[in-house]
Amino acid sequence: MGRETTPSETEWLIMEVIWDSEQEDLTAAEIICALKGKLDVSARTIRVLLNRLLAKGVIRHEVDQKDSRVYHYYVVKSKEECLAEKQARFVRNYFGGNSTLAVASFIEKSQLSDEQFLELQQLVEKMKESRKGQGR
Repeated sequence: MGRETTPSETEWLIMEVIWDSEQEDLTAAEIICALKGKLDVSARTIRVLLNRLLAKGVIRHEVDQKDSRVYHYYVVKSKEECLAEKQARFVRNYFGGNSTLAVASFIEKSQLSDEQFLELQQLVEKMKESRKGQGR
């Protein structure tokens, strides 16, 4: 098994701030400020988590041209990419790579309404049609 390359639950909160930002980049101070009241950890811990995200290749940083103590953090992996990787890892680790078993388990354990089942059926049909169009 390779090393983890997606955000942990706590790191995910940091990524939500970066992904949801209207700015292209954020400084550590801006991220820390945005997390006040959402994440009860010290500024130092947030900086450690940012370094972990850098090591995982989820974000990158550049040093501020005017102040070398300030780093600007940028997204490398989109939320969708991280979700897809987490889902694949979850299915591999907990369901032996069997996607059908994973989906069946979630459906079985969920208390879906008739409306939600119908929605699910329509989604499956749409996916089947899409696959036909791709020649699968």
